[in-house]
Amino acid sequence: MQLSDQHPFVAHATKDSHLIRAFLGHRPATTPVWFMRQAGRSLPEYRALREGSSMLDACLDPALVSEITLQPVRRHGVDAAIFFSDIVVPLMLAGIDVRIVAGRGPVFSQPVRAGADIARVTAIDPQTVTERGGPIIEAVRRTTEMLAAESVTRGTPLPLIGFAGAPFTLAAYLVEGGPSKDHLAARRLIHEDPAGWDALTQWLADISGRFLALQIEAGASAAQLFDSWAGSLSPCLYRQAALPASARALAHVRQIEPPADSGMLRVPLSHFGVGTGDLLADIASLDLDVVGIDHRIDLDEALERVGREVTVQGNLDPAMLFAPAEVRAAEVSRIIAAGKVARAHVFNLGHGVPPETDPDVLTDLVTMVHDAR
Repeated sequence: MQLSDQHPFVAHATKDSHLIRAFLGHRPATTPVWFMRQAGRSLPEYRALREGSSMLDACLDPALVSEITLQPVRRHGVDAAIFFSDIVVPLMLAGIDVRIVAGRGPVFSQPVRAGADIARVTAIDPQTVTERGGPIIEAVRRTTEMLAAESVTRGTPLPLIGFAGAPFTLAAYLVEGGPSKDHLAARRLIHEDPAGWDALTQWLADISGRFLALQIEAGASAAQLFDSWAGSLSPCLYRQAALPASARALAHVRQIEPPADSGMLRVPLSHFGVGTGDLLADIASLDLDVVGIDHRIDLDEALERVGREVTVQGNLDPAMLFAPAEVRAAEVSRIIAAGKVARAHVFNLGHGVPPETDPDVLTDLVTMVHDAR
């Protein structure tokens, strides 16, 4: 499908924003910056707003989602908003029984560990995510309208980034029944039942892909696929058991064309994985515009693996948020200098914002990045 000229790409000029230009390979005058997990537990206003509501209930409340998504934009002056959600939301929309347990994470009442379990889950039509996605559509619509108003105040367009979990990470949660340190059950299933694993991850690719496409069609200007647990795989196993499903998920967005009069050739796509330094060349083989780099590998070494014809994103160690200011400033300068080798660079952390972060440190960091040359 082709997006109309009412999409924020045109209606709110997000195609001209620093972030979208950098995502598509141009170098704006200042390095764009946003933070993974910038909306959430590090902000006192978030904790106040979330009081009394569960995480998954909050993710399906459009008014709450839009306000939470905008909080870090207003406070920190970042160049983009990341849609407030959780990677298990599309599974919940598909009818999977999941809850988020405080201090643990997502927990599934019926883990997927055998052929019958896989058949039960994959019998659900992925189109269900789209059919039940009304709250997501409304949340994106509200958010982009609020971003447009904030853009007027700031004097620069502010895009929304959509997000979803990668099929491997979702499969790891489903098979384990919840969080795991080593994802042994998931890796075991790959070897014991490769056909079943393939069926499960291809289904999850359609679930994630439809969730991403829903956000783009509703008004998001870019999308990022998060693979929290891919770093537990060897390069060979990643190519076999994760990469094809990630490609399928991203293909759902690749089928969406920008507005005809936007001058854009494609909707920008980004992919980030935790602990994926050894997988970067494979990740870069996907049809991506941006490769996110985590903090476990130096940015200049990562560039050697992904090549220079892709935008890189990252990769300040989140621990640096607690370092002395002069130490943090030196590291920011080093990362920005390394990023100049790429076609374009978007500054970010090498993982998400820790909940105990001082919000003022993030605000100062944004200023530091914007002032860097």
